Amino acid sequence: MKFYKLFFRFIAIALVSSFASTVAASEAAEIKTVTPSDAYEMWLENPGRVKVIDCRTQEEYEFVGHAFMAINIPCFFWTGKWDTEKKIFLMENNPDFEVRAKEKIALDNIVLIMCRSGSRSRIGAERLIKAGFKNVYKITQGFEGGKVTEQDSNFKGQRVKNGWKNSGMPWTYNLSSKLIYIR
Repeated sequence: MKFYKLFFRFIAIALVSSFASTVAASEAAEIKTVTPSDAYEMWLENPGRVKVIDCRTQEEYEFVGHAFMAINIPCFFWTGKWDTEKKIFLMENNPDFEVRAKEKIALDNIVLIMCRSGSRSRIGAERLIKAGFKNVYKITQGFEGGKVTEQDSNFKGQRVKNGWKNSGMPWTYNLSSKLIYIR
């Protein structure tokens, strides 16, 4: 009887430990979010440790503009191929995304990642966490923000609503060889 009690206690402890480590791992991998203004404040307080990644394509980074301190490391590349069903140009995965991030940023730095409106930055943040980055924040609303949806607005469908650029955060079209992505 003592054997069974010890055995069941051992199993119970093993299950609790396993559950606790799973919860800890999922909490460690949580993607935190930050607004554009809070992200800029974080960077201002410690620019040596807080790094900003712009994971949009090279074309978006150059022609739409970017946060002046943002390192361009695209999650995906523009292919120029048209999808007639989805009515969008196709993108392809950047297989070097994690490697390039590790070349530019220490794993223990605070990483703030943005894209155009928030979708690709979530994917990029997940990839960075899997690659070993410990402190990753997704900048909500991205660089350009969401589209205006009000039917009576002259700006309906345009991205002038929120985001880094429309929130008054500093941005530029200027390119720096230290920040651009070169294949």
